[in-house]
Amino acid sequence: MPSPEPAAAPPVRHTIRNGVCWITLNRPEAMNALTREQRERVIALLGAADTDPTVRAVVITATGRGFCAGADLRGSSAPGPGSATEDGKPAAGDITRLIRHGAQRLIGAVLDCEKPVVAAVNGTAAGIGAHLALACDLVLAAEGARFIEVFVRRGLVPDGGGAYLLPRLIGPQRAKELMFFGDALSAVEAERLGLVNRVVPAEDLQPTARAWAERLAQGPTRTLALTKQLVNASLDVDRTAAFAAEAAAVELAMATADAAEGVASFRERRQPTYRGI
Repeated sequence: MPSPEPAAAPPVRHTIRNGVCWITLNRPEAMNALTREQRERVIALLGAADTDPTVRAVVITATGRGFCAGADLRGSSAPGPGSATEDGKPAAGDITRLIRHGAQRLIGAVLDCEKPVVAAVNGTAAGIGAHLALACDLVLAAEGARFIEVFVRRGLVPDGGGAYLLPRLIGPQRAKELMFFGDALSAVEAERLGLVNRVVPAEDLQPTARAWAERLAQGPTRTLALTKQLVNASLDVDRTAAFAAEAAAVELAMATADAAEGVASFRERRQPTYRGI
């Protein structure tokens, strides 16, 4: 009797350890070019982490030499033949729907996740892969990692929120330079520009991501969520709205058990023990 074939490796690995949800892209043979299946799985895992009280931080990383080489243009991310016109081109509105329900939904899931999300960029992050990393709250990069706004090389406009994210991170002039030329940006240069928080040797990437995420997981979860919301919205609203949102967030945070613990630990001169409530 022939032995059963080994199960195929999942395209996205998922584990939860010490309050940290690890989401790992796992198609190293394709430099983790993102398929529709992977995209939907990542979105679902972020949504589950958002509502799971046992998850208090998230790490997004990948296996192999690439973090994410962009969308898998040879996969199922393109409109199907049933939606094409007689000349073989997509019907009007198909691309808009594809972007809104695909790349933009993915980036929105990262930005809207109430838990802090850490990117551990192990290699090349191109196109939507770069935007997936830059949408995270904190970005760690291995020394050999690269960031590439690859769209212009294909004659395409950046999608996945790139023209929204980059100007907010490094200003419009630098964002245009990256998007107009499509040159590869080293991890060190990305750190210098402010796209990356820390560059570490490749062997230190996973341990550093684990240390950062577990430290976040031990923090006051609701306070971190409210802080993330304030910072993410800060460049989209005027001062009056920002101040009003800040005051409301402070009031919400003050009502949490973690805030009471933080004040008590200060008075008692001890380290606080936060429970995420």
